[in-house]
Amino acid sequence: MVKRSYNIDVVFHALSDPTRRQVVERLSQGPASVSDLAKPFSMAMPSFMQHLDILESSQLIYTKKVGRVRICYLNHNPLSVMESWLQIQKSLWNTRLNQLDTFLLKTKGKKYE
Repeated sequence: MVKRSYNIDVVFHALSDPTRRQVVERLSQGPASVSDLAKPFSMAMPSFMQHLDILESSQLIYTKKVGRVRICYLNHNPLSVMESWLQIQKSLWNTRLNQLDTFLLKTKGKKYE
């Protein structure tokens, strides 16, 4: 099995745009053609293709040509890497907030000079 690494900065950048996030949300329901993905957006096809290029370069999506139609697929692996990173951050901040809460409860009512 080949282990792939995903650049989390590139993935976050790809998801920083609302159009690209909507494309990812749509592809979470299943594969779609480029033209079907572009329908809800009021932009020229070359502009939309730039969004797909960014998603593809971040490895969030991949495409296959089927006849004359290009089909896009969601790659869940980069999302799993992001999810793991976010879970670590959440755990870290929960620990810090719990420590702050404990400190504040211990010092409640004490006067400082």
